[in-house]
Amino acid sequence: PEGKVVEILGHINDPGVDILSIVRAYGLPVEFDPKVMTQVEHVAKPVSEADMAGRMDLRDWQMVTIDGEDAKDLDDAVSLTMDHENYILGVHIADVSNYVQEHSALDTEALKRGTSVYLVDRVIPMLPHALSNGICSLNQGEERLALSCIMTVNPKGEIIDHTITESVICVDRRMTYTNVKKILADHDPEVMAEYEPLVPMFEKMAELAAILRKKRMKRGSIDFDFPETKVILDKNGNPVDIRPYDRNVATKLIEDFMLAANETVAAEYYWRELPFVYRTHEQPDSEKIQKLSTFINNFGYSLHIGSDEVHPKELQKLLEKIDGTSEEPLISRLTLRSMKQARYTVENTGHFGLAADCYCHFTSPIRRYPDLQIHRIIKDSLRGRLGEKRIGHYTQILSEVAKHASEMERRADEAERETIKLKKVQYMENHIGETFAGVISGVAEYGFFVELENTVEGLVRVTSLTDDFYQYYEETYELVGGATNRRFKLGQQVRVTVDNCDRIMRTIDFTLADSDEN
Repeated sequence: PEGKVVEILGHINDPGVDILSIVRAYGLPVEFDPKVMTQVEHVAKPVSEADMAGRMDLRDWQMVTIDGEDAKDLDDAVSLTMDHENYILGVHIADVSNYVQEHSALDTEALKRGTSVYLVDRVIPMLPHALSNGICSLNQGEERLALSCIMTVNPKGEIIDHTITESVICVDRRMTYTNVKKILADHDPEVMAEYEPLVPMFEKMAELAAILRKKRMKRGSIDFDFPETKVILDKNGNPVDIRPYDRNVATKLIEDFMLAANETVAAEYYWRELPFVYRTHEQPDSEKIQKLSTFINNFGYSLHIGSDEVHPKELQKLLEKIDGTSEEPLISRLTLRSMKQARYTVENTGHFGLAADCYCHFTSPIRRYPDLQIHRIIKDSLRGRLGEKRIGHYTQILSEVAKHASEMERRADEAERETIKLKKVQYMENHIGETFAGVISGVAEYGFFVELENTVEGLVRVTSLTDDFYQYYEETYELVGGATNRRFKLGQQVRVTVDNCDRIMRTIDFTLADSDEN
């Protein structure tokens, strides 16, 4: 093969060049076309009286945004009041479709990108920052246009009424997950004093979130609680710490409220039989579930499988049973691997993992194109514009939008994973020769993968196990020594020493620590 140099990214050791090479490898568009930027200048104007006309005025409602410390694109705000014993939950989403008109240069670019990409050291946004961090961001104390889903929830967690409407809002405070956790879980007197007027609302929010979660769990929603990776970089992009990023009471609260809004919106449009983009998650492959069922029998667990299908509640019950046991890491991993990937579709086939009949993505139009797309449909519907012609238009384009958005989401996920893998390799280069405790997270005929407590994963090669010849047994996910009968199986705890790190291949090699070799 022949090739030609089309671009020089910089010296291999220059800050940021390593990530840029992954950005280029995945073909992620970084810069915005001047035409797009010109359009942004025209649309990113302060909210005027004309913009607010005909909208529900919620500016005097007490509401907050709750995000991570470093978030700049704040696209969802929440409010909560009581009506006797019922909760009135408001989920208010930035009205991005007001600024990104269909077929405009901005829209064409957003559709092409499909999603914002969150890499370890940068965000490649779907929309230019002037929009995503500016007029479309629900910044504290500023008037903003929104689409609001206002739900009446009874004490059992049933949504007994709802309104989806165009609104104008003004956020009281920009809250962080950390501070909300300090109020709700730690009862930190200093933080509680600082946000005193909001504390009663947060306490009611925590109460409602628990009710909604309990109801979701009761119907069989599956909650995998694997920690995500948080990589801390210095100013030159070198990793200085890697740790698991755990969900807390505040992140779960927002999750519960967003799920409620997404389901409510999806159900409304499903029953109205209008063209729509759903977020669907298919039944797991029956062969994989059968395999999982056979495997867990070894541990004394069983799955009830009816006519080649399993109900999500069965998997949820299994995860509850193994909670806190030594086999939990192993079985929850295998359960996750037996699932399919969620995707965007125009047919509503339900969401298996959430045990939901109808589900969509409505809550992040700044960073996901499907959300922006359904905002347009909702607004057309609210304004009485969904005639035969418009319905025909959506019917024609939505399949391709859903397919493309699913593909762009996969690409973004893979690029994100690769950048995290790269930073993990760089981090572990400083720990070669050191020994760590870990758990076997994957087994193959050539060796087994071990995941450390900080979420770093590396490979122990069979060739480094000098004492024996090992055979791989796929049905039990284990390697067994022919002479010694030593076994290495999924979920087993081991101690490993960092042997080698390869930046180019983004791989880490471990060897078994001496104590495990004997």
